[in-house]
Amino acid sequence: MQRIIAPSMLSADFGQLDRDTRMVDCSAAEWVHIDVMDGVFVPNISFGFPVLRAIRKVTAKTLDVHLMIVEPERYVERFVAAGADIVTFHLEACADPAGCIASIRSAGARAGISIKPATPVAALRDVLPLVDLVLVMSVEPGFGGQAFMPEALDKVRELRTMAGELRPELLIEVDGGISARNAGALFDAGADALVAGSSVFGAEDPETEIRRMLEA
Repeated sequence: MQRIIAPSMLSADFGQLDRDTRMVDCSAAEWVHIDVMDGVFVPNISFGFPVLRAIRKVTAKTLDVHLMIVEPERYVERFVAAGADIVTFHLEACADPAGCIASIRSAGARAGISIKPATPVAALRDVLPLVDLVLVMSVEPGFGGQAFMPEALDKVRELRTMAGELRPELLIEVDGGISARNAGALFDAGADALVAGSSVFGAEDPETEIRRMLEA
């Protein structure tokens, strides 16, 4: 199991995006998490291609792009061209997950798939052998600052067991309400990567908070 922290730029200071990206670049975090929302799949709108390109210019770290959009297959190649290293889309938003995964791979990125809190892990069985990563949402997608849903721990354990059968090298990522208080339990349950937004950017010392999560 790996221990990766992916600070979510959704919680950064948008007026100081360059500064906050450089902070993450200097920190112990390995990934930079970028939430893309379209106002349709989720009731919020966030980053697009220009912001992704701007972030790419100031960090060499893995850009972990989470698409909370309808018809993600229409855009995945453009996100890879803009700098994404990992492109994750929602199972609930895509009519042809296997085709979307193939498009991400052919564009040169790693492919991930995400499920909302109400979607069971079993729904991933057919696509699990095809992806590099599964992102388990531990809050309802769309807004930062929500409280962690503890039932996500059971989903991570179930997913790790399923991955042992179908995709042993699978990375499991968790997003929503992550902090040093629950990071250790999530890593112990089988998570490899944790997305942390407000707990990082709202901390007095964000780099110390990242280290606290890694050492939890």
